[in-house]
Amino acid sequence: MENSLALTIFLPVSLGIIMLGLGLALTLEDFQKVLKAPKAVLVALVCQTFILPLACVAIIYLFNLEPALAVGMMLLAASPGGTSANLYSHLADGDVALNISLTAINSALSIITLPLIVNWSLAHFFSEGQAIPLQFAKVMQVFIIMLGPVIIGMWIRHRFPAFADNMARPVKILSLVFLMMVVLVALVQEWETLQIWAPIVGLATLTFNLVSLAIGYFVPRAVGIDNRQSTAIGMEIGIHNGTLAIAIALSPFLLNNPTMAVPAAIYGLIAFVTAALFGYWLKTRQKAAGKVTFVDPM
Repeated sequence: MENSLALTIFLPVSLGIIMLGLGLALTLEDFQKVLKAPKAVLVALVCQTFILPLACVAIIYLFNLEPALAVGMMLLAASPGGTSANLYSHLADGDVALNISLTAINSALSIITLPLIVNWSLAHFFSEGQAIPLQFAKVMQVFIIMLGPVIIGMWIRHRFPAFADNMARPVKILSLVFLMMVVLVALVQEWETLQIWAPIVGLATLTFNLVSLAIGYFVPRAVGIDNRQSTAIGMEIGIHNGTLAIAIALSPFLLNNPTMAVPAAIYGLIAFVTAALFGYWLKTRQKAAGKVTFVDPM
């Protein structure tokens, strides 16, 4: 499998444009609200750092994956949330400010957690270990793609609030168009990969994706976090940075193993669809709850 155009060029550029649109809907007050309620951030970090890797190990053993695919799955689990999670959260009426904060925090923590988890996986699933250095450059790419366009969008909203309000709906539609284009390009680029590997690891990656979405949404709800923030956490935990995982797996200076990149490539295609369905389910559920009326017996 090769590092495709969809993953290396078109996807980051498209996500940058999408993030610009999200920035148009954000203010500094949105982030201040997140800082005043750190419970959601802490719960999300526990899910990402501890619960998710354990769930991934269980899935690996459940599907009896070969060592290289097992490490690829753990690499995916250790990767921070993808920038597209912010868009899906936005479309599902989640707390986008929380999403962006979580992506930034997870990206910074991944400097430590990702090498630790991957090195453990290499030692556990292979007979010989293989070191992976800290990837400051890859983490910085996440920050640039995510925070740069958002800051520009927020500046536009601050200076031209009327323009930002008028552009809210057109930008959301344009974001959906870009997302559909990304899916189509990725399908074309990775069709051969899907045909070869999907029967082997496709069900495992689908299971991991669904489990990630479930953990990200239902764990926060179980500890009393509101629906909007739980939606944001569900998208953040359920949509990983597959591009980062693929880059680490394919890099000749890191893992240099194309097989390890396969789970992330297939996961990336699956996650676009499952996240959209999950977001639709959340919005439908929220609308149904909003229609419930209470009759005063008096």
